[in-house]
Amino acid sequence: MEVTGILTAIVIGLIIGALGRLVVPGKQNIPIWLTLVIGVVAAILGTLVASALGVAETPGIDWIELILQVVFAAIGVAIAAGAYGRRRVH
Repeated sequence: MEVTGILTAIVIGLIIGALGRLVVPGKQNIPIWLTLVIGVVAAILGTLVASALGVAETPGIDWIELILQVVFAAIGVAIAAGAYGRRRVH
């Protein structure tokens, strides 16, 4: 992954984090900064997995890569919401 790919993943990750939060049902009691961090990590993971599967470079919009990123973000948001919610209760 090149530097431009990493920078793009960070910018896209900010949007991916918000999309991941929207996909997860219910209210997530996590701060917005955590959602954005999860989105950036999910974007990078999604790009790496898409590259490993050979679907990262397609003509037009990379729908498979985008779906992978949103799925990773949703999983990350769900895990963080569960962990953060339990930690805040005590």
